Amino acid sequence: MTIAKVIVDVPASSINQTFDYIIPERFQDILQPGMRVIVPFGPRKIMGYVVARVSESSFNRLKEIIDILDLTPILTPELLDLGKWLAEKTLSLYITAFQAMLPQVLKANYKKELERLTDAPLSEKLEIFFAGRDFASYEELENGGVSFYHVQKAIQAGDIAVHYLVKSRVTKKYTTFLKPARDGHLLEEALQDMSNKAKKQQEILAFFIEHPEEIELNSVIKQFETTRSVINALLNKGFLTLLKKEVYRNPYDDDQFEQTNPLELTEQQQAAIEPVKQHIKDNVHDVFLLHGVTGSGKTEIYLQAIQDVIDKGEEAIVLVPEISLTPQMVRRFKGRFGSNVAVMHSALSHGERYDEWRRIHRKEVQVVVGARSAVFAPFENLGIIIIDEEHENSYKQEDSPRYHARDVAIQRGEYHRCPVILGSATPALESYARAQKGVYKLSTLTKRTNEKAMPEVNIVDMRDELHAGNRSMFSRSLKDNIAKRISRGEQVVLLLNRRGYSTFVMCRECGHVQECPHCDIALTFHKHSNQLKCHYCAYEEPMPMDCPSCSSDLIRFFGTGTQRIEEALTQLIPEARVLRMDVDTTRRKGAHEKLLNQFAEKQADILLGTQMIAKGLDFENVTLVGVLTADSMLNLPDFRSSEKTFQLLTQVSGRAGRHDLPGEVIVQTYTPEHYSIELAGHYNFLQFYQQEMQVRKQFQYPPYVYLALITVSHQNHVKAVQSTQKIVKSLWKHVQQDTVILGPTPSPISRIKDRYRYQCMVKYKQEPGLRTLLSKIIRQFDDDVRKDDLQISVDMQPYQLM
Repeated sequence: MTIAKVIVDVPASSINQTFDYIIPERFQDILQPGMRVIVPFGPRKIMGYVVARVSESSFNRLKEIIDILDLTPILTPELLDLGKWLAEKTLSLYITAFQAMLPQVLKANYKKELERLTDAPLSEKLEIFFAGRDFASYEELENGGVSFYHVQKAIQAGDIAVHYLVKSRVTKKYTTFLKPARDGHLLEEALQDMSNKAKKQQEILAFFIEHPEEIELNSVIKQFETTRSVINALLNKGFLTLLKKEVYRNPYDDDQFEQTNPLELTEQQQAAIEPVKQHIKDNVHDVFLLHGVTGSGKTEIYLQAIQDVIDKGEEAIVLVPEISLTPQMVRRFKGRFGSNVAVMHSALSHGERYDEWRRIHRKEVQVVVGARSAVFAPFENLGIIIIDEEHENSYKQEDSPRYHARDVAIQRGEYHRCPVILGSATPALESYARAQKGVYKLSTLTKRTNEKAMPEVNIVDMRDELHAGNRSMFSRSLKDNIAKRISRGEQVVLLLNRRGYSTFVMCRECGHVQECPHCDIALTFHKHSNQLKCHYCAYEEPMPMDCPSCSSDLIRFFGTGTQRIEEALTQLIPEARVLRMDVDTTRRKGAHEKLLNQFAEKQADILLGTQMIAKGLDFENVTLVGVLTADSMLNLPDFRSSEKTFQLLTQVSGRAGRHDLPGEVIVQTYTPEHYSIELAGHYNFLQFYQQEMQVRKQFQYPPYVYLALITVSHQNHVKAVQSTQKIVKSLWKHVQQDTVILGPTPSPISRIKDRYRYQCMVKYKQEPGLRTLLSKIIRQFDDDVRKDDLQISVDMQPYQLM
């Protein structure tokens, strides 16, 4: 087994295969599949993943592996198989699939340098560039005014060479410790002989005679209020010694979590958990859909099921949407399982994520709680996988590999023969349809654990408000109710549903809307910087004083941002203390947590925010939830818009009256008659499901059909259209009779970053060969992709149709 099969780090479809390399003698005993290696590839050295070891190769002239980056495999045999499955299922490259499974730090970055190979004189500019050196970095070249043409000629002539240096980003954190360098009796003698002037040295030495264990250097300096020079004196005399130890960056202080004990389950909870416990005991895989109203105790079921898994010596993965990975969620799991939990999400630094990943990799924890990518946690003995709020869109990755965490979880559940639980108050229609058919097992929790009623929902028709002369953003009943709650010392949550709805600038004279010059989209107004920004390509410009089209000064911004609502609230109810939670106020690390803590400690009366406040929050003093612009999502070009509206309204209503005080919800809308708004007001999921399924059936959308979305983009408009037409033509030749192909049409946002975007959609019931067919068709464009910067993306399960 002297040959390694390696997937190299070159994201190109022509290289999407394994390459054979000889394993040098020195690595024979240590190299295993799943390790990262550095290999020669053409003129450069690049990173790759070893996927197998074999004894012979069909090629005769093989190169050797240069170096190994890991001493233990970072991808388990299961994850190597999963990577292949993922690449095939999502039509992505093997390398992209493997990279998606690992924390950012384990992806290498490359540095290039130039070496002078000759003593003969080079061209004048290159002589100045090398300035007597044999090596120079490639970055200098990019900034140094030497043309690439000159460099290329010198490389071809054999005068200089380019080297690729692989820098593995892995950084471990080390802390310095102090410990005695000699036996206690020798130190005591030294202490006797020490001059009385060296008071600090005496104190520290006496301390180490009493405590001969290792102590962190910084804490010694702090404890004795001393300096590094005093410590150095003791080191130089040979009394103490320094050692460096690796420590984990722990994003959470585990001692701050109060330990909790299992609660007694209600009858409904008991009925839901029984079959799960049985499956854990018998090592049987099945998918359970846990449909429970907000506050019905789904988390407690998760916790008790995980306890069974831990008792069996197995491991658990819990996925929660990024948005609801709030400190509250972490507290529930850390409170029950303490330091046996690793947490993975995007607010951690790269170093913290890497350390949490290593705790999992080294089997130091049995539970991981995290967002989407935590589904790839390198556990080898899984006993359960749980996906909370399973309907959330954030479980779908929008760039390659375009996987859905639910599919990966089920794939891993089958491999480990363990149950998978999908939990939600508003399950995705696809999941609920599968449960109705018996593909998933359905458990329903209809009551809150504290037997409290669900808060009453009042729907306010904003058209009536306009007729009555109320032009503000707040209906009269919402305004009165906010004032009433604040006077009683209770708290209010206000949700601005603003997906697909932003603050744009328009001239009232000629109707001109200020658009991004690189994308077909209106610029968004940001008040704090007085700038107009594009949310797609980051272009920005100052807010104009006059209309660029007709020079009128009647230029105004339209739309409702959280900042405007905050201002309106302060005018309306001056005594209210408002906390705003949106992208701007939660940019900094830990800001999310800080704001929620302030609200929990009653330092504010109103929490105002976007989608991020709709999920998973639990405040006992919140008795009123107001939803402004409930229908902004209904107008998006997306067949799931009714479903998303129903889910959001139900979720946010569940934030009110969760404890002793009864709650109320006020929903403001211009379309109160829409069934998604009306039925969310009655928490009637079943009727919503039936009605929405009729619509989906009539217009042939999932779950009645499958979709595949192909998007083509290019700087040249004609090239984008023609390439999409070619794809559609090839598809028509091979698909079944009842398969529908829509397009080519411009994407809803038809230009982003100066690239024109066209798409076509395949709607099909059964197309067993569709993936193979699409791969074949896309491979025909390999040359255009490589030389002409054509981009083609395929999404086999599209959630973003924009």
